[in-house]
Amino acid sequence: MFQGIPVSPGIAVGRVLHYAPFVPQKWDKTVQDGSQAQELIQYEEGIQAAETELQSLCDRLEKSDPEKAKIFHAHQDILHDIVIDEEIRAAISDATSAQEAVYQVFGRYAAVIAQGADPVMRERSADLLDIRARLLRCMQGQPEQDLSSVHEPIVLLAHDLLPSDTAKLDPDKILAIITEVGGISSHSAIIARSYGIPAVLGVPNAVSEIRQDTVVIVDATKGEIYLNPEKPMQAAYLEKREVFQKQQEVTRKWLSAEPVMLDGERVEVELNIGLATKQELDASCHLDGVGLLRTEFLYMGRDTLPDEEEQVKAYTQVLRAFEGKPVIIRTLDVGGDKKLSYLNLPVEENPFLGNRALRLCFQHPEIFLTQLRACLRASVAGQLWIMFPMVGTVEDIRKAKQLLKQAQQELDQEQIPYADTIKIGIMVEIPSIALMADLAAKEVDFASIGTNDLTQYTMAADRMNPAVGHYCQMYNPAVFRLIGQVVSSFSAQGKPVGVCGEMGGDSLAAAVLIGLGVRRLSMGLSNVAQIKKSIGMLDARRTSEIARHVCGLSTADGVEQYLRQQLAEIL
Repeated sequence: MFQGIPVSPGIAVGRVLHYAPFVPQKWDKTVQDGSQAQELIQYEEGIQAAETELQSLCDRLEKSDPEKAKIFHAHQDILHDIVIDEEIRAAISDATSAQEAVYQVFGRYAAVIAQGADPVMRERSADLLDIRARLLRCMQGQPEQDLSSVHEPIVLLAHDLLPSDTAKLDPDKILAIITEVGGISSHSAIIARSYGIPAVLGVPNAVSEIRQDTVVIVDATKGEIYLNPEKPMQAAYLEKREVFQKQQEVTRKWLSAEPVMLDGERVEVELNIGLATKQELDASCHLDGVGLLRTEFLYMGRDTLPDEEEQVKAYTQVLRAFEGKPVIIRTLDVGGDKKLSYLNLPVEENPFLGNRALRLCFQHPEIFLTQLRACLRASVAGQLWIMFPMVGTVEDIRKAKQLLKQAQQELDQEQIPYADTIKIGIMVEIPSIALMADLAAKEVDFASIGTNDLTQYTMAADRMNPAVGHYCQMYNPAVFRLIGQVVSSFSAQGKPVGVCGEMGGDSLAAAVLIGLGVRRLSMGLSNVAQIKKSIGMLDARRTSEIARHVCGLSTADGVEQYLRQQLAEIL
């Protein structure tokens, strides 16, 4: 048996798929005279292998997703483009290695298209780079490793899953997730919970010791993984899974309930959105808005930046789906565990303490201004709020607001309309700004607490590092005390505070947050029903008593034990 951290509850039985993203091997740029014929054969075999993959993908998608199939039919056309093919062959004849020729020619055309005036054509730049990667991989004889190509239910096993890896993931094909690193608030955990996928993270040596296609049981209620279980054991766990799912179905009945406490006080329940799936958008009628729209997913799993038009379209889609309810767009939050392949960021000793989120946007104002313009333009479609992440100082707030003003002035000059009701807020996730909350509140309209980062920065424990995972304590009284201070400071100025970190979707923590005065909770869709159920079984007086007691305790374990005793009927 393997033991890890259960981060998204559930039970699964299935075969393991090892996932490791393709990383191109280095290749020679030139070859000796006389070797051109062999290089040409490598190129032609790569073309044939890539065509076989694309055709197989198209055949499968024609049945399940015809629109997506059109994308890969277009990839086939580009793969066999006469002009590109002639240039690659000419380069090989001039003693350029086949792989270098493919890399250079496709890259040159992608760069030209990316600078074009037509936004639709600019999007084809990413297609060219995607095809280049596929062709190079085929030329190197590497098997396809892309989560979008998974076409049957599997248990996904990886050392780690980055946001770029999961950007194309089909949640219906993933029975469970196992990784060697990560914890309760890592990206993989957030994705798993948002889709309701059972997940066990931080499993030592899982990749080296669990073979491809091994049948496993994943018990993500306890963090246990069993290899090659006998049929009776499989049957027993399938029964447990059925019981668990029935319990979930009972809880799901709360999805459409009004989040009103026993004393009649209402709590706003909002949604954290990543990929803006149909399921998430369709659930808008059961929610009070979007408490966190993670825009970084627009930037990931691709080879070029999304342009302004693409962003306007994406933000507008969410605003229209929520029909006038608040939609909080968090500006670009990359760095730390979220990388962009096309943005040449230096390797940092401590990336979570480095150049990320708002800090990175200040260094790349052209990227930031494009996003701010897109947000402003989309604002005419609904009630848009803009939120800045990784704010550490009051100066950060003022600088971000100044750049927003610049974007407004640009649109004014171009006579492009935008709403005049946009609210401006900040993520509170750095202790420095939490301690300055009374002054920060004078600068903005609202705040939302990102408890994942606030916890790791308060506890000085990297939430991605299993070796110090036990220090990254979500229930530590120090974290709750900081949150209480922020809520008190903003409330004194009549400004709302929400929680969009993982605490917002945790039944134990939510009771404390409500007791501290939080009246806006945002979470993944899979947590909504349970949180509404919790709200409906509490009242303000009781939550205040719980919060007061929690802030007087001395350890995270003591807090959790106390909350489980107090809230047993809710759990």
